[in-house]
Amino acid sequence: MTETTGDTPQDIPATLLEAALVHVPFDGWSEATFRAAIRDAGIDPVVAQAVVPRGALDLAMLYHERADAEMRRRLNAEPMMGLKIREKITRAVRTRIEVIDDKEAVRRATTLFALPHHAGEGARMLWSTADQIWEAAGDTSRDVNWYTKRATLSGVYSATVLYWLGDDSHANQATWEFLDRRIEDVMRIEKAKAQMRDNPVLKRVFAGPSWVLGRIKAPNRAPRSDVPGRWSGPT
Repeated sequence: MTETTGDTPQDIPATLLEAALVHVPFDGWSEATFRAAIRDAGIDPVVAQAVVPRGALDLAMLYHERADAEMRRRLNAEPMMGLKIREKITRAVRTRIEVIDDKEAVRRATTLFALPHHAGEGARMLWSTADQIWEAAGDTSRDVNWYTKRATLSGVYSATVLYWLGDDSHANQATWEFLDRRIEDVMRIEKAKAQMRDNPVLKRVFAGPSWVLGRIKAPNRAPRSDVPGRWSGPT
């Protein structure tokens, strides 16, 4: 084992992540991968364990968060003004998938976060990605729609990623067609909701539930860091 590099504690997770990605295709996001990353990066094991306490799990989360940051960077570089909402969402989901530089790393992460004891972290990251896509699309809802939009998009995004993992079509064309169909399904739901709101009979029937749902407010959130590869650890 070599001595710890000159990385600051904030840099160490990114250094370990780069070293781990070489081993993920063979050992997944596992303890073996974490130990190999420590060895290859020349990080003192005690320091690595202190900065990344949950090992490969934290590195898998960092990999996902780094891709989210790169998606935001690309979307911010090409504003989506003038696009319809479905076009914005489609473009954002495509961008999020296109920033992934290692399909096997995602495949292994999907297996990791399917485990019951990691499912909560997986759901949190998926929700965060959906939230950031809606933010990029200019969503300003602060009521119950804030939740329903993100829940629906979480389903669309996760289904599209799973389809993409098995897609061998040219330039992922089959994946983009699958995404278009899922977005169309969402648009049908939104159209049905609008028709229900405009129907005087249904409007009266759902007056009570609508009032209750109308009392729900979106949470306050702290500012997000947009620095890819840097991480403050799990919260």
